Amino acid sequence: MQAFDLYAILPELVLLLATCLLLVASVYVRERVPTTPGVEQDIFHTPRGVGFVYFFSLILLVYLIFAFIGRMGDVSIVAMNGLFQSDPLSNLLKACSCGAVLVSLVYSKQYLSDRSLFRPDFIVMILLALLGQMVLISGANLLTLYLGLELMALPMYALVAMRHTSEKSVEAGIKYFILGALASGFLLYGMSMLYGVTGSLDLLEIFRTVADPRINHLVMAFGLVFIVAGLAFKLGVVPFHMWVPDVYQGAPTAVTLMIAGAPKIAAFALLFRLLVNTLLPLMGDWQPMLVLLAVLSLVVGNVTAIAQTNVKRMLAYSAIAQMGFVMLGMLSVFDDHAFSASVFYVITYVLTTLGTFGLLMVLSRKGYDCETLDGLKGLNKKHPWFAFIGLVMMFSLAGIPPTVGFAAKLGVLEALVDGEHTILAIIAVLASLIGAFYYLRVVKVMYFDEPLHEATITGTGFAKGLLSLNTILVLAIGIVPASLMSICLDAMRRTLLGS
Repeated sequence: MQAFDLYAILPELVLLLATCLLLVASVYVRERVPTTPGVEQDIFHTPRGVGFVYFFSLILLVYLIFAFIGRMGDVSIVAMNGLFQSDPLSNLLKACSCGAVLVSLVYSKQYLSDRSLFRPDFIVMILLALLGQMVLISGANLLTLYLGLELMALPMYALVAMRHTSEKSVEAGIKYFILGALASGFLLYGMSMLYGVTGSLDLLEIFRTVADPRINHLVMAFGLVFIVAGLAFKLGVVPFHMWVPDVYQGAPTAVTLMIAGAPKIAAFALLFRLLVNTLLPLMGDWQPMLVLLAVLSLVVGNVTAIAQTNVKRMLAYSAIAQMGFVMLGMLSVFDDHAFSASVFYVITYVLTTLGTFGLLMVLSRKGYDCETLDGLKGLNKKHPWFAFIGLVMMFSLAGIPPTVGFAAKLGVLEALVDGEHTILAIIAVLASLIGAFYYLRVVKVMYFDEPLHEATITGTGFAKGLLSLNTILVLAIGIVPASLMSICLDAMRRTLLGS
């Protein structure tokens, strides 16, 4: 290992070492906690050092955000003997992932504290999942991609089932684990077939070999089917979406946000690395698969969401439809505008998702989770600002101007029309019109229905302030989207040129 390699993986090394040190240090940090007379508190229910771990985790995430932003101007490099790559796109996506985790932790603090889940091991597992996302985003080898994928997924399985007193949470954890293992098997089997044909695990070498017309195309096609199936599960698109609604509903809202936020960015990076960076010569095979997955996701996701009364479950089907839009942006190959539109879409979708679940956690309190439409009824009468936050987030998810969701959907639709996929653009618009119904239903409930109970606002002042800033960003980027769009386009262009 040379100094060049260390520089390339320095942020990941810092995150790994800091996470291990925080876990060990938390054992030796005592904190004052209220105790119940006559009840002995064990190590699993006493938040030893959690404030210490939380504070330094936030500092660590801020450092990582600025570190990756500072590297966005660097040229594309491949380190660790071809296992790891650092390019403008990976640095942009990793900065966004770190930001999403940072915001998620701030929003979740009070929610977790009220449910005795605010513990050092919870935060450490989130940081380890983030490390997996960073490795996945920068993977330049099939083994690195799979290692990052599993490092991201395994902590998530545990987090979903961490509320062991809830049957729904445990059930969701088991479903997530079993289906996740099945999808990982699909992906690994596809990768093994890819290796069998090309004789290499390096993405660049595979790209060169696949472009050779003498390869065994039949075996490659079978491997591609398994790879796309594994990718579809990680993105949560139809027909590999069966885990999404159950996990979103069964997991604690804080964990749902961890799954719905940063991992979507990493899943998009995996899709880009495998299909664009590696298997672009096979676009005639994987493009029809993406078309089918995207159309099914748009239709099934939006139609099924109409019947939901649980907001988290509704947002799960919404996420399925939103990922359909992301996949549509991947269809116009050799078009950096289309790829950058997908990057812009996934980043802005995560920004909106953070605000949506942040609102649900602020409206939850000890012994009560705000998860249903009944819990949002009449919110404007007692807390008009938080009702406005909900309105902005719903408008953004529906793609209504002047929110950022409109600019994101417009970018993907423009890429589809430019790529002569007009029929798909029409289907996407019609599906969005269907989706607008259940988003506007939430707005109607907040503004026009009578409250069924007293809405209580919880959360720290910092969390409320950050939620307000989140809302302003959703509006500001929607009004002036050019800056973020140009950043995404520049990162994509320099990444494609560097590869």
